[in-house]
Amino acid sequence: MFREMRRKRQKLSKEECEEILFRGTSGVLAVSGDDGYPYAVPLSYLYENGKIFFHCAKTGHKLDSIHRNEKASFCVIDQDQIVPEEYTTYFRSVIVFGRIRVMEEDDARRTAIEKLALKYAPGESAESREQAVEREYKPLCMLELSAEHISGKEAIELVKQKEDGGGQDNGK
Repeated sequence: MFREMRRKRQKLSKEECEEILFRGTSGVLAVSGDDGYPYAVPLSYLYENGKIFFHCAKTGHKLDSIHRNEKASFCVIDQDQIVPEEYTTYFRSVIVFGRIRVMEEDDARRTAIEKLALKYAPGESAESREQAVEREYKPLCMLELSAEHISGKEAIELVKQKEDGGGQDNGK
């Protein structure tokens, strides 16, 4: 159902893909938009146990698209180092394909937004995060993307660095 990667040597392992999804802070959600045009939107997210969680408003282009077609993809760029003298970039990225839904269960929605708040404001007190969640909770919609296929790829130069024992640069 999902295409095989042509450049298999550059393919990231499942573990490497999940590490990128855990540490990433933003990505681009792509859904089927109006009039057959793709709609891609940058979002903050939380990755946990093969699922990606997002928050959004209760109305808008994204939700209209999701209601029409639950299939979506989400891309996270882990590294994009421009190397002008080589006319290339040393990149590392992951794409998740799956089905997205609006979370209706109040307990699950609440847990997801609390975990999202913890990810993005870890230095804040639990009380401060709780106040922020409470303030924004009522008009909030939570989305859950269940991964069906995860694929990651990195520049051949990064593969060669690993093979030569040069380690892996996790910087952006």
